[in-house]
Amino acid sequence: MDLQMPDDEFDALVQEAIDAIPQQALDMMDNVVFFIEDEYEPLPGEPEYTEILGIYDGVALTERDQGWEAGALPDRITIFKNPTLRACNTREDVVREIKITVMHEVAHHFGIDDARLHELGWS
Repeated sequence: MDLQMPDDEFDALVQEAIDAIPQQALDMMDNVVFFIEDEYEPLPGEPEYTEILGIYDGVALTERDQGWEAGALPDRITIFKNPTLRACNTREDVVREIKITVMHEVAHHFGIDDARLHELGWS
């Protein structure tokens, strides 16, 4: 049976993870919004059973040029509730996975790729 958690509790845990981002990193972040969604919808060509806990959708700071800002929408970091709960057995597992997922996606905003995140233990 999947772990259950009310939306407001999950939302609060995500906010706690965001609040734990070091101030120095927060000061460098630019044009980013966080979202929470229930499920990840696989992209065309992805297997329909694809499960991810979070996703970064945007232009990493390392990829932006001088003309980037004109008309740019905010980068999006989305945390997926149900896949997170399915990946966890306890509330403590959820807390840990949310923290890892938030930091992982923020790292993508800074241009850090999955291979390096894996080396650092944030995958």
